[in-house]
Amino acid sequence: MHILVTNDDGPPSNQSSPYIHSFVKTLQSAGHIVSVILPHQQRSWISKAHFASQVVKPTYFRPGTLHQDDGTTHAKPRLRSSNKSNPSSSQGKSQDGEEDEEWVLVNSTPATAAQLGLFHFFQDRGPVDLVVSGPNYGRNTTSLFSLSSGTIGGAMEAAVCRTRAIALSYAFFSRDHDPKIIAGASRMSVKLIEHLMARWDEGVDLYSVNVPLVQGVEGKKVMYTYALQNYWKSGSSFTEVDAVDEEEDPEEMEMEIREREEAGGRQGGGGGEEEKGEGEKRRTRHKHRHFKWTPHFADVYHSVETSEPGNDGWAVKEGLVSVTPLKSNFMHVQGLQGELKL
Repeated sequence: MHILVTNDDGPPSNQSSPYIHSFVKTLQSAGHIVSVILPHQQRSWISKAHFASQVVKPTYFRPGTLHQDDGTTHAKPRLRSSNKSNPSSSQGKSQDGEEDEEWVLVNSTPATAAQLGLFHFFQDRGPVDLVVSGPNYGRNTTSLFSLSSGTIGGAMEAAVCRTRAIALSYAFFSRDHDPKIIAGASRMSVKLIEHLMARWDEGVDLYSVNVPLVQGVEGKKVMYTYALQNYWKSGSSFTEVDAVDEEEDPEEMEMEIREREEAGGRQGGGGGEEEKGEGEKRRTRHKHRHFKWTPHFADVYHSVETSEPGNDGWAVKEGLVSVTPLKSNFMHVQGLQGELKL
């Protein structure tokens, strides 16, 4: 198969994108043609967004050693020799004789990466049979995570382009990235992807797959699940912070989110603030402050703990592999139809 891979975590990084390189290498070892196009930096929590007014610019990433942050990014693609025998192979030779595996990075979103990968890059490799978005650094279970997921957004974009798609997420229980456990999850993922492609249900636009990152995952049961409907119950998902001019690094911000077991409570703040001007105090209409995304993950975990078996969050909690069949739409509520008389 020709498999297009994107994600929302960006190029390989032990800090923010620790699974993508292992997964790509496992796909290649299984004999698949693998084309890779990723956001150039962390783009989690962005769903299926596009930056409508932005000109998208690619750079080119050459993977380094597995689990080592020694890949390199370049402004221009590497020159390839003219006597290349197989344009569709996952690797060729550059003019200096080195392997020229090269991924595309774009200064945009997972959905944009999927679009560009399908229609503007890798055309010499033939039609794309499947788009895999992931593996995400963390689970994408329940509606709260899924609706915001850039990983699912990338797969959803492929689905609305009438291409089969799978959103793949690794549910970690420890940030100790054991290469053996990651390798097992990659093998399990490839085996499952091949199974789903061979038996694709005609009613499915995309699958959301969650693989628990645990020892012996290749022996775990695989369950069809539904996405658990849940809601934020603890108030705002933002915390007030002091107003500063500097922008934080998105990878560091995402790492802080992952490391936080539970966000702090909602902070106060309502009226304006006092400012000195021309020797007197005056109140502004709004209190000037900045806000930081700090979702209350406890809401998600509580909803899973109190749910009935069969949903995606329950499956991952039980150490099972979750496969959720999805349509690329917002489902309407049954029973409301016809004219509304005011």
